[in-house]
Amino acid sequence: MRRVLIIDDHPGVGQALELLLSLHDIEAHVATSPAQGLALLDQRSYGLVIQDMNFTADTTSGEEGAALFRAVRARRPDLPIILLTAWTRLEAAVALVKAGAADYLAKPWDDAKLLATVENLLELGEANREAAQLRDARRERHARLARKYELAGLVFGSDAMASLLELAGQIAGAAVPVLITGPNGAGKERIAAFVHANSAVRSGPLVALNCGALPGELIEAELFGSDSGAYTGAAKARIGRFESADGGTLFLDEIGNLPLAGQVKLLRVLETGQFERLGSSKTREVKVRVLSATNADLRAMVKAGAFREDLFYRLNLIELALPPLAERRDDVLPLAQHFLAGRARLSDAAREALLSHAWPGNVRELKNAVERAALLCQGAEITAELLGLQDAGNAGNAWRNLDEPSREAVIAALGAAGGVISRAATQLGLSRQALYRRLERYGITP
Repeated sequence: MRRVLIIDDHPGVGQALELLLSLHDIEAHVATSPAQGLALLDQRSYGLVIQDMNFTADTTSGEEGAALFRAVRARRPDLPIILLTAWTRLEAAVALVKAGAADYLAKPWDDAKLLATVENLLELGEANREAAQLRDARRERHARLARKYELAGLVFGSDAMASLLELAGQIAGAAVPVLITGPNGAGKERIAAFVHANSAVRSGPLVALNCGALPGELIEAELFGSDSGAYTGAAKARIGRFESADGGTLFLDEIGNLPLAGQVKLLRVLETGQFERLGSSKTREVKVRVLSATNADLRAMVKAGAFREDLFYRLNLIELALPPLAERRDDVLPLAQHFLAGRARLSDAAREALLSHAWPGNVRELKNAVERAALLCQGAEITAELLGLQDAGNAGNAWRNLDEPSREAVIAALGAAGGVISRAATQLGLSRQALYRRLERYGITP
């Protein structure tokens, strides 16, 4: 909101400021007394207040300005206030800055400095309002998902995860196979648990099998069971995961590791619900919802002949693509707090290190880092160094992609823009909010 309220008893000051601001497309309203200024503040919204410190002739104490400051604060706690000082003791203005005033400028002021301060405060206020609106929208979206679905313990804060869960919730009730794709450690098993918890078979068992954790010759026995003597070491008959999951859900992780012979049997079960145990000719029948997951490129495996094309299309009726943690950074801090479970608190530097890290190991790496730090800090505050991340000790210059502006580039852009955030952001190809985040990350004060 580019509207400023000027409260100064000297008409010439108000006129000069009003003209200066209007030349830069900033609407200014002038009040010549605290009472008039507060009345205007009650009538409409402003993005900024510029106020004098003295309003009575021959008064230099600044007490009137302090009283006005407190009155404005009482009405609008988040409204930035610039103090104009002439005869007031500097200590009085500094005390108000410590109490929350945005800045103080001496009369006569420097036009360029005042304009840069006003521009940045107006932009920061707008950015804060937009950020607050975004936070409110995310909270409402999260609450709506929680009301509509069983979240099954999922912790998230990102729009990407919320969108994925909305899609997963829509298809959870349909008795169709679902393929969950994404990198290792990203949380594919949590998505499977969410789908099961919101399915028509949620009262049945959820049985999981990691196809990559077993030798190829044992995967079939694990899936379909075996009779005694079916293979070396099979001393007695055993049921497989399909029988265990009857009436519920079977989650097959790393489905790309399933041998071709097992793929044939899996395709048959998906189509007919029928199978035979290893070493048995007796046909058994189950009703199981199958969810599968992979971090492999199954399409490439199909072309290479390592994965059956008909099985791929049978499993991939619906695909849920889980992004890596690096692409859903708004999940990082909620997950870290969840893993900490109140055992310790994160320092500001630790939070910045967590947000800056690339997370090649995804959620699994985050969990290990946080739980290790919680053990090492012994209930105290977790520092960036305790996280043990490669870049934790230098969070200000942490990992960034090739399109990320460096600290030096940000400083240069600010200098070229005269300290005005919007101009610097345009030069860097960023939004104002994105530039504010980088200023905070790099420890730069505009």
